[in-house]
Amino acid sequence: MIKEKHYAWLEKVLAWSFLALFFAAGCGDSGDPASRQDQLQRSILIRQAGQPGVLVVGGEVVTCDQIIATPMEYNQMIVSLAELLAPAAQAGSLEQFKQLARPRVEEVITSRISYILLYQQAKRQVGENIDEALEKAAEKEWRRFVLRFGGDEARAEQALRQQKIDRKGFKDYWKKELLRQSYISLKLRSDRPITQRELTQCYDEIKDKSFAVPASLTFRLIDIEPAKLQTADPQSVQGGLESAGKLARELVDRIRAGEDFAELAKQYSHGHSREFGGLWKPVNPDSLAKPYDVLVAAAEKMEQGQVAGPIEVEGHIFIMKLEEKRPKSYEPFEKVQEQLEQKVIADRQKEAIDKLNAELREQIVLSEKDEFVDFCLERIYQVNENPPVKLGG
Repeated sequence: MIKEKHYAWLEKVLAWSFLALFFAAGCGDSGDPASRQDQLQRSILIRQAGQPGVLVVGGEVVTCDQIIATPMEYNQMIVSLAELLAPAAQAGSLEQFKQLARPRVEEVITSRISYILLYQQAKRQVGENIDEALEKAAEKEWRRFVLRFGGDEARAEQALRQQKIDRKGFKDYWKKELLRQSYISLKLRSDRPITQRELTQCYDEIKDKSFAVPASLTFRLIDIEPAKLQTADPQSVQGGLESAGKLARELVDRIRAGEDFAELAKQYSHGHSREFGGLWKPVNPDSLAKPYDVLVAAAEKMEQGQVAGPIEVEGHIFIMKLEEKRPKSYEPFEKVQEQLEQKVIADRQKEAIDKLNAELREQIVLSEKDEFVDFCLERIYQVNENPPVKLGG
């Protein structure tokens, strides 16, 4: 993340840039919306460069190869856009891929255009110094990336090469991020403070996904398996079942008479937890597989410390002592308030980015851009006709 205090001077420039480019009518403007739209389109100047797969944005060339090689973050790795979309390209026809991948490709193209505009506006105001500031910020991110490989630059560069990205591409990615984060910081700085109502609403919206504490059962179990009991007739299934039932009833009587459940479990249980006195650590009731799922129904009728049994299931006879039963709950609001604040900030950041991209899309309504998007989609599909690429694998 770009720290605001390190780039306050750049944000002032970007403040002017965005106000001038996206929100102001301009000096001498008649105020007519069509006139303002014409002015914005003249500023953007997107046109084809006389060859397929090439656009000119404000005098700067953007190629399809640059777009499909755009570095993207995936599971703490840097991969190209083409690799990120490889699974989708290999999953169906070209038309299906276009429909699925178009929003992501349009987003990358719009982001590239916004970076060019931001850079040009900022450079006009600051001059060559902006290159130095961007280079320093990108170098800082490069050093951070190298630390993932124990400070070995060669290993870091090799990892990038495996993703078809070089050091320059990596640093260009972070230069773009610097400008974008500066814009976001600018937008957020003027936003209203985070209110209690926003935090409460956020908590209610995400608590089931993010803050749910599942129900849990903690119990001790004597698990008697009739097949493992010795009987007078080893071939008699009925004899084993009768012996198991008789043993279970005797053990229930002894437990209710005051004998220690854990000690009896160590002596008589055939279950995997017998060495621990039959103790099962807290488990989610929904996760109990057969034959142990029958214990959930019994636990619902029990209070802490009670004993239930014999509970007969095919191949088992259970005696259960309920140690603890906790219903589904949620992390308290006070405990997760900091996370909620971060979520609200992240949502505002996304809103700022979406607004920027939406404004750009409204202003860049040219057939050349649509043709360029189609060209990039087709190229990505073509380069991914080989066996599937496993990202991060």
